[in-house]
Amino acid sequence: MIYIYLEGHDFEYEVRELVKVFFFKKDIVFIYDEEEYTGRGIFIKNVLSSTLDQITSTTTVYIDSKLVSSSTINDIQSIEIEKNTLKKKVKIGIKQSIYDTLSKVSETFAPWGVLTGIRPIKIVHTLLDEGRNEEEIFNILNKEYRLFKDKAELIIDICKRQRKYIYPLDKDKFSLYVSIPFCPTRCLYCSFPTCSVVKYGSYIEEYTDKLIYEIDRISDMMRGKKISTVYIGGGTPTAIPIYNLERIIQSIYKYFEYSDIKEITVEAGRPDTITRQMLQMLKQNNVGRISINPQTMNNSTLKLIGRNHTVEDVIHSYYIAREIGFEVINMDLIVGLPSEETEEIKDTMKKIKKLDPENLTVHTLSVKRGSKFKVTMDKYKIESQKVIDEMLEITKNYARDMKLQPYYLYRQKQILGNLENIGYAKEGKECLYNMIMMEEKETVIAAGMGGVSKIFYPKEDRIERIPNVKSLEEYLNRTEEMVSRKSSRLS
Repeated sequence: MIYIYLEGHDFEYEVRELVKVFFFKKDIVFIYDEEEYTGRGIFIKNVLSSTLDQITSTTTVYIDSKLVSSSTINDIQSIEIEKNTLKKKVKIGIKQSIYDTLSKVSETFAPWGVLTGIRPIKIVHTLLDEGRNEEEIFNILNKEYRLFKDKAELIIDICKRQRKYIYPLDKDKFSLYVSIPFCPTRCLYCSFPTCSVVKYGSYIEEYTDKLIYEIDRISDMMRGKKISTVYIGGGTPTAIPIYNLERIIQSIYKYFEYSDIKEITVEAGRPDTITRQMLQMLKQNNVGRISINPQTMNNSTLKLIGRNHTVEDVIHSYYIAREIGFEVINMDLIVGLPSEETEEIKDTMKKIKKLDPENLTVHTLSVKRGSKFKVTMDKYKIESQKVIDEMLEITKNYARDMKLQPYYLYRQKQILGNLENIGYAKEGKECLYNMIMMEEKETVIAAGMGGVSKIFYPKEDRIERIPNVKSLEEYLNRTEEMVSRKSSRLS
């Protein structure tokens, strides 16, 4: 048990998220009187104090009543970050003192420093927008945010690669996300709101109708705006019948200006949903980018995580897609799957290298609250942070050999090893939607169950979220409400 006592502030959320980085899976309790600490377990005390001259944060850590570490940050008001508000500086100063203190006692390393958000590259974009040079940005990331050198350099490089695609910002551009939440089965690690085709297949026709209706209404709302990209995700879009998916794609072309769409992606995802006929339909409907996502090229792991396909199925689907003429194929992998070690990752990467996709997305396993894995993870062997880091290094080296460069990055809560997810691409083959969505520099309007629209306001550099419901029955019964939610914000 970890007990935390805060004095002089109430930034409980920020403190909890940072402490969780160092003590994965540990129970954390905030106490409001030091006497509540019984002398057993870990006790973290953070005190924020101020005088006329400076604001100070001091953190002390006790294990079984014995003082083991302490750290103080003085002159918090002089911390240099992007958007230099005093409140944000205070949060950073508190987190710096906690980070410095816990780094001395925890066996876990924290390469992302005090950052606990999922979009670290947004910070670099903001600093560049403020006119900071690369050296200044590196120093802020390394000194103030405590990022390891390689992570700071990585996100600076990715940001520089993105800017030619994202800028100049345009309030009148938007992307469309279309959610098709059906899947053949639910994977062990999955936390997305998805629906089994076996259980919910009878709703596909009605869902298709309601989804097309929402797309039609969105086109009315966005009149005068210019569509830039389309992403059809899920779920597994190719899990529904070809006829239904084709209707959805053609409705997009019907209600939006096709010539404005720079990129359309369909997550073919599961190889057990991919047929020659499905791929031919996608190609005939001008889908230029698809994902074929093995997650691993190890048959025993595929069986363990609940995917009803084999490595051979992945390879077969990939070659059919190439034969039909798809020029941009993405493949997703997950590092840290149960019972996998460095040898399994090497074997997976050797097979991926032979296929030579244009895009490769490497996820680090995240133990999400809504997944089966969260409930049953104690049954499985999960590798240490050191081994997870070695596995990611293997994927990075193979990506470099394949002439794939990192072009977007994000992090997740409860991600193993406090590491990251990275998208790699060959030069000129980057996924525009992934960059737009992750850096939140363009409006994204979402249709379908579980979709989240994000309205971007460039002048304030902020977004406003408009979520659709996550239940299939609720979506079908409340489609008009989902439309109205967006319409009221966009009018």
